[in-house]
Amino acid sequence: MTRFFGMLVVVAAILVGLFCASWVFYLVGGLGAKAAVALGGPPEYGVAVANLVTLMLVGLMIGAALLTIGERKWSAMMQDRIGPNRIKVFGMSLGGIPFLLADALKMLTKENTEPGQRSRFLFELAPAIAFMPAFALFAVVPVGPEANVLGYRVSLQVASLDAGLLYIFGIASLAVYGTALAGWASNNKLALLGGVRASSQMIGYEVSLGLSLVGAMMAYQSLRLEDMVVGQGQLLWNFLPALGVFLNPVGMLVFFASAFAETKRAPFDLPEGESEIVGYFVEYPGMKFGMMMLSEFIEIVVLAAVVSTIFLGGWHPILFEGWLKEHLAPVPFAALCAATLLLKTLVLCWIQLAVRWTLPRFRYDQIQQLCWKMLLPTALANVFITAACVLFDPTLHLLAAVGIVEIIALAILTFVGTGATAPAPEREAAHAAAHAHPGH
Repeated sequence: MTRFFGMLVVVAAILVGLFCASWVFYLVGGLGAKAAVALGGPPEYGVAVANLVTLMLVGLMIGAALLTIGERKWSAMMQDRIGPNRIKVFGMSLGGIPFLLADALKMLTKENTEPGQRSRFLFELAPAIAFMPAFALFAVVPVGPEANVLGYRVSLQVASLDAGLLYIFGIASLAVYGTALAGWASNNKLALLGGVRASSQMIGYEVSLGLSLVGAMMAYQSLRLEDMVVGQGQLLWNFLPALGVFLNPVGMLVFFASAFAETKRAPFDLPEGESEIVGYFVEYPGMKFGMMMLSEFIEIVVLAAVVSTIFLGGWHPILFEGWLKEHLAPVPFAALCAATLLLKTLVLCWIQLAVRWTLPRFRYDQIQQLCWKMLLPTALANVFITAACVLFDPTLHLLAAVGIVEIIALAILTFVGTGATAPAPEREAAHAAAHAHPGH
């Protein structure tokens, strides 16, 4: 019971913290616009620089760093362990947060041992290539709506690109160079094997990842992520929000699975198989390894933010949105919307951590079969079905009806599959009797 109330307090503190942080981000954006005008530049430049600092250097980096602690704490809870508790400040563990400083200090001060036969330039370049694409992807995510702050229009988005989804595809595809170069330049057979595994996995899943978003492009008639968020604010049949999860549930499922495989986390962590090959980064010490590890957690945040933006309504609160917009001032309402997106992102990050510690690692043939024999045909079929629905009914009502049928079918398949794999009572009784036999 104590743990339950403690978790309620933590959740309430997180909600208040997200709202306050979003409000501060808007104020910093307004100050950035004011400073840019004072220097003779357009206010948009000041807002972009402020968003770069607040959203990416502060929000994204701190969020990814906190996830390294969150994963340890959550895995300990799932395995009924205490978790990280050695480092304390004045006798308090502070939720394990001091481990962040300890990890950073350890990586910065570790001895820099490197293989003598490495390709020096590519070896040094690989961690940066693995880190930068994951970091740059967050730039096009619209965290909050536009609001008037200090007399200037401020929106929480670093870059508003016409080809927003193409930017995501292009930048995400660069990450494979980091893993491939890390494995090859190390002059280590095990690292090379890990790099080859990572390259084949990432390139294969990019195909289904790209096709899974074609349905969203057709439904919202745009490549801009902010347009997709605005499109999800309309109502179908006057009660159902036009969320991507209702219009394109299969696309969301394929995108989430494909993007999860791109992060190379369990159950898709074959490139890092510690018990077999250690991984493509086996020769990297200290902060170079830290950059690769941190890029993995940044990918978790980016994946969660993109799914929230395209399929879960983005910054729309959905519930009571009209009442909130009517009774709140513009800036607090915008801060509430931004906090809503951050909360959705946080929940999806938690789901990824739970999956990481729930499913066992797939074999290599299973990973390839899932990609080429299941996800790719499903993504292709989803493209044709979505195109037909949009062609026959551009109001999206037919597409939403098909989407709801797909959700019901997926729920039935999940329920039936769970029941089929559950042990039958007779089998359980026979198993218990066998264990109870003295000679067993």
